[in-house]
Amino acid sequence: MRGGKGLNSYFTGRSQRIYLPFEGNRTLKLGLKSLRVEDWIEIDDQFESYLQRKAKLLETNYSEVFASLAGSEAAQREVLDRLLDHLLHYFPDFYQRIGDRITIRLTDQTWQISEFENPLDLAGRLVQEDLCVMQKHENQYFLSAASLCFPSRWRLRDKLGRPLVEIHQPVPDYPEQLEHPVDRFFDRLKPEFPGVRLNWSIVDTPELFLGYQSESHNTGEHLWIRVERQTLRRFEHSILFGIRTYRYPIKILKAYPELAKGLAENVRSLSPEMQLYKNIQPIRDRLLRELNLD
Repeated sequence: MRGGKGLNSYFTGRSQRIYLPFEGNRTLKLGLKSLRVEDWIEIDDQFESYLQRKAKLLETNYSEVFASLAGSEAAQREVLDRLLDHLLHYFPDFYQRIGDRITIRLTDQTWQISEFENPLDLAGRLVQEDLCVMQKHENQYFLSAASLCFPSRWRLRDKLGRPLVEIHQPVPDYPEQLEHPVDRFFDRLKPEFPGVRLNWSIVDTPELFLGYQSESHNTGEHLWIRVERQTLRRFEHSILFGIRTYRYPIKILKAYPELAKGLAENVRSLSPEMQLYKNIQPIRDRLLRELNLD
């Protein structure tokens, strides 16, 4: 086995976590909670498959999954430096650094850190999360760089250089309900107190890379719950928005009947605009039937 250790020795106690955020108020809200720094990055038994998928996308679809603006290099470097410090401290069994070389022990991947003109490119190859760098200019935060291998029906090049309100333009009622709370949160975010929120959607494929699609044809045999664990960390030059994507077969809810009921109530209460945004409208009836879970 690569790295000289059995696979199970890496992932003992690291099964994929289950996030099913369907209970509670179903109105549009920020939903951010405080996050312990040690819980910023999550590594589990999907680690190798996620990194393999990233490597393939970066090889075949680079311009779709990585982009940066000139002038973002210092912010990218800071993100990489802080991420390396974090990984080596909290996951020493997974990573090894010798001088300018960083190695993922499990996959035997090694990179020369200084060879990356865009440090965020390397940062994104090290973890299961996608990483988006937000910088402030003229009182607005804008997307200056991103390693985004697992988008959920949006296109990186459409968002690069855009401020928050434009990035969230497809979200129904965002300007009225969320623009000011999000801006306030960004301004008040402190380095020692990251934030986390969860976002869900329903799709018909377990594929992680869902590039921009104007509609879902929903031809898959099974429906899947897709949950994004979104984290926010402030650094000196930027705020880093991390997106860890989880996917679960809809049948997982057989073990959680109250959450299945909560999801059904969520779906029934969504406005037509939100159903379109979440791509639920084409599968609404099918989803509600499957949530009976007979």
